[in-house]
This record gives sequence, structure tokens and C-alpha cells, in this order.
Amino acid sequence: MSKDLDPADWDATRAQAHRMLDDMLDHIQNIRQQPVWQPMPQETRAQFRAALPVAPESLEDIHAEFLSSILPYGSGNTHPRFMGWVQGAGTVPGMLAEMLAAGLNANLGGRDHAGIEVERQLVQWVREMFGFPESASGIFVTGTSMANFMAVLVARTHAMGGGVRKSGLGKAGSRLRGYTSAAAHGCVKRAFEYAGLGGDALREIATDANQRMDVAELRARIRRDRMAGLNPFLMVASAGTVDVGAIDDLAAIAALCAEEKLWFHIDGAYGALGVLSAEIAPRLAGIELADSIAFDFHKWGQVPYDAGFLLVRDGKEHMDTFASPAAYLRRDTRGLSAGSPWPCDFGPDLSRGFRALKTWFTLKAFGRDRLGAMMSESCAMARHLEMRVKSEAELELMAPAQLNIVCFRYRGADALNNEIVADMQEAGIAAPSTTTLDGRVAIRACFINHRTQVADVEALVQATLAFGRKRNGVTLARPA
Repeated sequence: MSKDLDPADWDATRAQAHRMLDDMLDHIQNIRQQPVWQPMPQETRAQFRAALPVAPESLEDIHAEFLSSILPYGSGNTHPRFMGWVQGAGTVPGMLAEMLAAGLNANLGGRDHAGIEVERQLVQWVREMFGFPESASGIFVTGTSMANFMAVLVARTHAMGGGVRKSGLGKAGSRLRGYTSAAAHGCVKRAFEYAGLGGDALREIATDANQRMDVAELRARIRRDRMAGLNPFLMVASAGTVDVGAIDDLAAIAALCAEEKLWFHIDGAYGALGVLSAEIAPRLAGIELADSIAFDFHKWGQVPYDAGFLLVRDGKEHMDTFASPAAYLRRDTRGLSAGSPWPCDFGPDLSRGFRALKTWFTLKAFGRDRLGAMMSESCAMARHLEMRVKSEAELELMAPAQLNIVCFRYRGADALNNEIVADMQEAGIAAPSTTTLDGRVAIRACFINHRTQVADVEALVQATLAFGRKRNGVTLARPA
């Protein structure tokens, strides 16, 4: 028996590979005929408690197990009626690019090869998207949680100098304070914890009725902290909050950060890519003034998971935060060790997958205008749901549709609304999520899937009404 791991029969493997590709294309093409989500039976779940394989199994048998035990029980985010968490649906070009990337098996940590040039081109395109200078740097990461953490580290370097990597935070570090809104994603606070600053070093600023940061309160809090001998160093604004899709007043916050000499970072996990839409881009005015932006191509950009990104205006400070010269990372002017700086100089990972290829394919396959139009259509779906909620006596709008998220509820108890959402999910009809606004449970519908149509919004409304009536037993009269 050959000791390498290549196929013994290339023709048979090729035929099986084509069957596997066809099965996935069929799955995506016919996604509407499938339930959005279905719970995995216990007997199926038990299969994943089997012991480590000792002997080889055929690719055909493994694929058959995938078709029966894995494919039917995904999270459902490829389905047009997945309206829960902010998860992109992916595309066929992105899927095919992922297959090509796996065939190349490229390590995007560094060295002089084509994958590095593809990632550099993506950095160039991202700079162009956000109006950043040529000196700006960028890097693919797992997602915005990691990108926000890395941005906090770069801001820490900006505030304390590169010596912080050797000497630690010390007393000066204990005085650092950052600011974000009370509606910001929880990963921002975790970033402060991971960076050694502590969660208490992050001030959560109150929001207005639309969950946008109160800039006047921000200014007052910075002033109080300075008077107390503390050192404000970082402001994290939101471009599309996770609960309602609110966009902070980025231009006003940018001006305040310039005045107070704070690092201005934007958590734009999904909303930042709205710059590709002529309709949405004006609402992001001020994003071009940020010192750093974190966002995900795998959300509104529809790139298959995972493809997060961090963009930093000052490439030198970005590099000073992460670069670590070592003998095994020797740089040369010739050969495979040429072409530095490398991506590993801008982040913590030495081993990195080829995330740039599926992003490159997606941007080239659809172009800026088509992706932007898709994002605008997502917002139109949200406006349609908002209108439908207002037209139904049994439904209550919890917050205005600011971007592509609608929060509403069936008039009744919190427990009832939780049950309605679980009923819809288990029936495979639709998959919204829940959140809490003003102390009450809300049904949260996020329109991020490029396959979602008006008929899917109607299905959500009708399912909410049907399950609400079934559990409540009463049809409410239209309020006066």
C-alpha cells in the first residue's frame, strides 16, 4: 500500500468529486424546498459520539454520511427565510473559490507567493471602499470580534508606545479609558478584557431613542475622566448595532475624537459594507475619518465563512503592534522568503487560511454595484416588514427599521413571544431570533440574505400571527 495520501484511483475519485459538487449545487439551487432549520434527531446526534476511526473508509461512504447526517441539520443561514442572527448566505462563486483555496492549501502567513498578492489586492480594494490612504494596512481575520480585539491592541500601542509589548501596562495602563455605546456588541468589552485593560476601563455611553450614542454624554464623560486623572485613549463607534441596526453619528464622533486626541475605531461588523450601496453610504458619513474599521465580508458581503477584516489608517502603528522578527521568519530580497512585510506582521497568526481568494472571487463575480443593490434590497425588505407590522392589530413595532433589522412582537407576554419564535424555527417555516428592548422580549428579523423576497417576509408575518393566535387563543382588536 502506498504511504502517500493521494487517491489510488484518480478516475473514481474524480467521479465522486463531481457527484459531491453536484449535490451541493442541487442543495443551494433547491434551498427554498427545504425547511429553514430542523432539530437533529437523537439517533443522528449519537453518530457523532463514535470513536476515532482506525481503518480508512471510502470517500463515497463518508459523503453518504454527510448527506444523511450533516447536510439536513445546518443552522439554516443559506435559506431565504433565515432572519435571525447577522449571518450571510454565501454564494456559489464563493463556495467554488473555497474549494480552489483548499486545493492550493496556501499558508497566508507570509512568503512570496500568489496568495499574498491576492490579499494585498483586497487590502487595496478595501482602502478604496473607505477612502483610506495608501499607507493604510489591512488584514483578514476570523471575524469582527477578533478585528475589534486587534484594534484595541493597536490603539493601546498608539497610546503607550511599542514598549508596552515588553514592559506591560503598568500604572500608566491602568489609567487608560475607552468609550462605546450601551448598544455596542459585547465583543468590544471582551476586547478590553483580553487586552489586559479590564472591562471596567470601557465606559458605556447612553443612547438616544434610536439607540445611537449620545455624543453630548460622551463628551461629558471624557471630561469627567480627564478631571479624575484618567487617560481617555479610544472611542469605539457602531455602524449597525446588533439589536436594531443603529448607526452612531460617525462624523460628530470623529470630530470629537480629533479634538480629544482619541483613537477612533468603528465596529462595522456588517453595516460598514453599506458603503457599497449608493442608498446606504450617505448614512455612513464620517467612516472615512476612522483610525481603524472592523467588519465582516461573511455578513452583508455574502462571502462564505469566515472572512473578517481589520483596516488601520496608520500601517506603521499596526505593524509595530504585531510584528515579531525571528530567525524562522527571516526576510530576504530573493526567493521564497522575499516580499515582506507579510500578513503575519499585522496580526497574531503565523498560519492563516486563504480567506482572500473567496472574497476576491465574490467581488469580481458580482462587482460593487450589484452587491450594493443587494444591500439596498435588504433594507427594502425591512421597510416592508415594518409596514406589515404596523398594519396588523396583533403585532407591535418595538423600534423603527433604521437599516435592515426590524424588532417587533406579538401583543402578549414575553414568554409567548419566545414560544412563537421557537415554534417557527422548529416548524422550519422561518428563523428569526429574539432580543430584549426596553425590558421586553422582541422578535428580531434581520435581512442579510440575498435570497430573501417579499413572499418570505409575508411568510414570517403569517407564521407569527398563526402561532401567536394558536398559543394565545385570542385575536386582538385593532388598537384605537
